[in-house]
Amino acid sequence: MSISVGARGCAETTVTEQNTALAMGSGLLPVFATPAMAALLEAAAVNACQAGLEEGQGTVGTHLDISHDAATPVGMTVRAEAEVTAVDGRAVTFAVRAFDEAGQIGGGTHQRFVIDNDRFLSKAQKRGAK
Repeated sequence: MSISVGARGCAETTVTEQNTALAMGSGLLPVFATPAMAALLEAAAVNACQAGLEEGQGTVGTHLDISHDAATPVGMTVRAEAEVTAVDGRAVTFAVRAFDEAGQIGGGTHQRFVIDNDRFLSKAQKRGAK
């Protein structure tokens, strides 16, 4: 693993009826849903560290502390950005921000943990077999 502070990633989506608060059950209005923003911020963080992972490694989200500060209507584009701010062993911390075409709509911090994909999936399968 060679993830370094300052590594950046981004992810982008268009607001559609499917990722609104109304459709996702997180509200009653047809605007970009907070859970959709959270997922986009996580995707940006995944993209920020992907190049620093070894074969067979991945990351899983362990903590997300964000605010969603502005509503984005259907049809607009939302872009998420993540920057690695700390690496402590296998724990990676990110500053995350989301923007629509009018400006910043949210942000906060996110933590991910580097895992061995096969070992992680094996443990998950054992948990499901109980």
